Amino acid sequence: MSGFGPSDSFLADCPARLAVELIADKWTVVVLYGLSRGPVRHGELIELIGGISRKVLTQTLRRLESHGLVRRHAYAEVPPRVEYELTPLGATLIDPIHVLTEWARANGDAVLDALDTNSEPLAQHG
Repeated sequence: MSGFGPSDSFLADCPARLAVELIADKWTVVVLYGLSRGPVRHGELIELIGGISRKVLTQTLRRLESHGLVRRHAYAEVPPRVEYELTPLGATLIDPIHVLTEWARANGDAVLDALDTNSEPLAQHG
């Protein structure tokens, strides 16, 4: 018996599972953290994050906007200026992101050590 009941949070079609899948994306947490200090332009986010393409950043921002975590504000200026910022809902993720960041700092070396230790036998089976 697995111990899971029909009302468990992470089973199919559950809002909690959708939320976890959203933030489990490779770039979501990084983009949210990049927006944590206030409104930022697209190009500034590219520089701040590093390693993300313009296309992927745009897709990530659109997904976060559609899920209510990010707000896009286009200014009526020439040249056009667009800024992105966290919504109040998006801001609620910053503390959990900080907790995960601290966990990663404290345990990153142990994770790499385990990966190095466990990858050797796998390579022999290939």
